Amino acid sequence: MGELRRSSETRQVELIDAALRIIETRGIAALSTRSLAEAVGLSSGAMFRHFATIDDLLDAVVSRVEAVLEATYPTTSLPPLERLERFVEARSTVVGSQLGIPRLVLSEQFSLALPKRGSERLAACRKKTHAFITECLRDGQRAGEVRTDVDVDVLAPIVIGTVQMLVLSRTSRRALEAQRVRSGLLTLLRPIVRKQLRKRTSS
Repeated sequence: MGELRRSSETRQVELIDAALRIIETRGIAALSTRSLAEAVGLSSGAMFRHFATIDDLLDAVVSRVEAVLEATYPTTSLPPLERLERFVEARSTVVGSQLGIPRLVLSEQFSLALPKRGSERLAACRKKTHAFITECLRDGQRAGEVRTDVDVDVLAPIVIGTVQMLVLSRTSRRALEAQRVRSGLLTLLRPIVRKQLRKRTSS
C-alpha cells in the first residue's frame, strides 16, 4: 500500500512538472488532459487516478508556485540591503530556472485562465513580493543603507522590474550578466556619498 501511495505522489509531481513545462513552452491554452497524459506517458483516464480534475491539478501547480516563491524570502534578521540582495539573487536564480512559474505569476492572461481561487492566490504572491521589497527599502532608508532622496514608491518598481528581467533572461552568459545587474541595482539603491557628488559637479 505504501509503495502504491509513493507511486501516486511521484505521478502527481510528474504531472505538476509537466504542466509547468507546457505552460512555459506552449502556453496555458495548450494545457489539457491529453497533453499532460502524453507528457508523462499516461492514458487520459489514468491521469484522473492522480488528480480528479484539471482544476485540481492547477490547484497543485499553484501550490508548487507558492512553495518555490516562499523559499526565496531570506531571514528577516539580515540587514535590509543584504536581505534585499539575497532575495533578488534567489528569486532570479530559482524562479528563472523554471520559466513556467514566472509566466503564470506575471502574465495576467495566464492568471485569468486559472480557476478563480488559483488566480487569487497568485495575486497574493505578487502582493507579498511587493510588500517585502517595500519593507526592505523602508528599513534600509531608516538604517542609512538605502538612499532617501528617492521615494520608496519609486524605488520599489525599479527593483521589481529588475527581478523580472533577471528571471526571464535567457542569455548564454546569464550568471555573469545577472551578477553585474544585481551589483548595479545595489549601487543605484545605496546613498550617494557627498564626496562623489562634489567630484562629479566639479568635473
